[in-house]
Amino acid sequence: MLTRIDHIGIACHDLDATVEFYRATYGFEVFHSEVNEEQGVREAMLKINDTSDGGASYLQLLEPTREDSTVAKWLAKNGEGVHHIAFGTADVDADAADIRDKGVRVLYEEPRRGSMGSRITFLHPKDCHGVLTELVTSAPVESSEH
Repeated sequence: MLTRIDHIGIACHDLDATVEFYRATYGFEVFHSEVNEEQGVREAMLKINDTSDGGASYLQLLEPTREDSTVAKWLAKNGEGVHHIAFGTADVDADAADIRDKGVRVLYEEPRRGSMGSRITFLHPKDCHGVLTELVTSAPVESSEH
């Protein structure tokens, strides 16, 4: 089922300033960056370490690109900080179905495209003790910066 912590999502107002903080303070570098139009965010993935299942663990920094995005609404309500936790899985479809069968609300009927070509879905935070939880099946990584 779930194999690792894939990433911790952190919502921020200024992506460049937040990336610089993590670079200067901890030495983390941007592994991948992109704009996800569907989600309405500009993001940077900071690689923390490789994992035993062939994946990796990241910090995902998220800056909203439009006021109606989920991250923008979350920032307006909560301010900057941890937005969600994501667990890696080899099969997001099967694991989401299994978790749904256990009574947890899965927010997407079908997984969507996530960072770096991954497939993702989210679990309702009210069913996960207040934590917005993401399930991620990573795509093979071809290069370090896009």
